[in-house]
Amino acid sequence: MSSKDQLPAWGGLDKMSDLSRRKFIASSAGVAGSIVSTRAAAESLADVPPREVGADLGARSERSKYVTLARIPEAGPGKRNVDPSDAINSKTPLDKLYGSITPSDLHYERSHSGAPDIDPVKHRLLADGMVRKPLVFTVEDLKAMPSVTRTVFIECTGNGWENWKKADESLSVQNTHGLVSTNEWTGVPLRFLAELVGRERDAHWLLAEGGDAAGVARSIPLTDEILDEAFVAYGQNGEPLRPAHGFPIRLIMPGFEGNLNIKWLRRLKFGDQPWMTRWETARYTQLRPDGRATQFQLRMETNSVITSPSGTMVIRPGYQRITGLAWSGHGKIVKVEVSADGAKSWKEAKLNLPALPKAQTRFQIDWVWDGKPTKIVSRSTDEKGNVQPDRKSFIAAVGTNALFHYSAQQTWSIDDKGQVRNVLD
Repeated sequence: MSSKDQLPAWGGLDKMSDLSRRKFIASSAGVAGSIVSTRAAAESLADVPPREVGADLGARSERSKYVTLARIPEAGPGKRNVDPSDAINSKTPLDKLYGSITPSDLHYERSHSGAPDIDPVKHRLLADGMVRKPLVFTVEDLKAMPSVTRTVFIECTGNGWENWKKADESLSVQNTHGLVSTNEWTGVPLRFLAELVGRERDAHWLLAEGGDAAGVARSIPLTDEILDEAFVAYGQNGEPLRPAHGFPIRLIMPGFEGNLNIKWLRRLKFGDQPWMTRWETARYTQLRPDGRATQFQLRMETNSVITSPSGTMVIRPGYQRITGLAWSGHGKIVKVEVSADGAKSWKEAKLNLPALPKAQTRFQIDWVWDGKPTKIVSRSTDEKGNVQPDRKSFIAAVGTNALFHYSAQQTWSIDDKGQVRNVLD
């Protein structure tokens, strides 16, 4: 393409004037023409492989043999690609996915003692404590109750921990941000269960306990928001939960840290104060700059990341489609801005609608790279007015002693050869 035919450096299609729309269409045709001339010599389908009889219908559909999608097992910050037996989590390939929904088998996994093999017929959920009528539910009991279906993200508090103190330039976005995923979940509203057992008026806390060998249990404040939005799920993307994600039932806490979304749920105990389990004292606390620790930092903050171009990718000068994901534990994303000059200037990206509350939202924007070294970064804003902070502001507020809830803007550098690398700012 000549310089006259180049696409506009910035802007979503919905914001272009009639004139720029015409330029975009013309330049798009130029892009298409250059692709055809450089990559496709034939002007017909004569050289395309002939039609052939396909595989028989099966019990389920598998991915194409030409598609390779996999999570990355990790044993902690900087301890990647370990043997699965040594891993504590497994990260989602954000750079290889489209839209905002994560396939069930690629949803990130975090467990403290592996995924137990639970027979749903034998599994039970006990609801007791400060209630008028303690009850034990079977999985079939729960499935027979009124249900909700909601698309929400779940994010491990350790997401982003690779960049707390320094940036490894060799990391991909799967390495840096692969501990967040969005699924459609189906289950029974927590408020319905609380009313069913007769929660006492002073029962303002809930202990949710899992059925894994580690005995993960968390104290949860029963705010109106949590009572209205939390639910006990048995469905994941239209099918039963996968074992790695809590089969046969788990707690879903929209917008709150992953460890509160208790998997293999077996008990809901109502009380008037937190239980101070090891999971909220020795674990999942945040060390502050002054040496003290913060407990019950439960909500996941406003966040975003560019997934393409992103770390380890190589791009060429010319038109690029910058795309990524944004999310917030406060509500829905209303704006994402992207900078292609190291945060000196910003342009608003287009959101792929609908943007759902407490779910990942995909954003995209046109960009023409001139071949010169630069840095690209995104920042998101949610419906409550929360803006994703730059790294300098974030570290000034929380310091570098912490490990959890990293939500600073993610910067990718691009050198003159088109190599994309992970950097701090």
